[in-house]
Amino acid sequence: MIGRSETKTTAVAAELGADCFVADFADLTQVRALAQQLRSRYSRIDVLANNAGGMTTRIEFTGDGYEKTFQVNYLAPFLLTTQLVDLLVESRASVINTSSASQKLLGRVTIEDLHNTHRYRPSKVYALTKLAIILFTKELHRRYHDAGLSAAAFHPGYVDTNFGPASGSRILALMRHTPTRVFTATPDQGATQLVELATATPGVHWKSGEYYSRNKIAKPHRAANDAVLARELWDRSLAVVAT
Repeated sequence: MIGRSETKTTAVAAELGADCFVADFADLTQVRALAQQLRSRYSRIDVLANNAGGMTTRIEFTGDGYEKTFQVNYLAPFLLTTQLVDLLVESRASVINTSSASQKLLGRVTIEDLHNTHRYRPSKVYALTKLAIILFTKELHRRYHDAGLSAAAFHPGYVDTNFGPASGSRILALMRHTPTRVFTATPDQGATQLVELATATPGVHWKSGEYYSRNKIAKPHRAANDAVLARELWDRSLAVVAT
């Protein structure tokens, strides 16, 4: 288990009897240190679930100089995965990336949009980062699937957790007190697809390189299938985290 809060992470890990590590994805130094801890602790990784994420009500920057939602939702998971990629390939691992259907509401998207999210309102920023996750998944598949790694992205649905209130969004907080709440998933229900992808056999029960929603392959934003954009996003992200 990996979490930002030491108190919460250690409490849940103790309940599960699991190892745990603490890292804040808003600090890339902590992400690099986490990768080194994992590499020194484990000789193989069967599944890496990139599930960390957040949304803000105003544009903020991290100490690394990047827009916060972009860094936490996309750049930090990209960094962690690429820092572990040789071990993941050797382990024939699955990488499961949490996305969101919000990306389907975007208009035309360019590489500049994806790497300059500070220009946009927070709701669009969130959607852009979730599109970036799908592009990352597809490029990860293209580069490493033949070597043994599998990757999938998925939309968990709207889940009734503290994500909305913690983001500061009044709309998401209000939804918890309206009739729409009956259409939201519990945390256990929201985790179902992640658990299924993590425990099922890629190539048998699910297809690497795809985006899933409601336990089946779904159609993402049209830009998600742009192989040139996916490659450009990867290359630019790699250059960013290397500095």
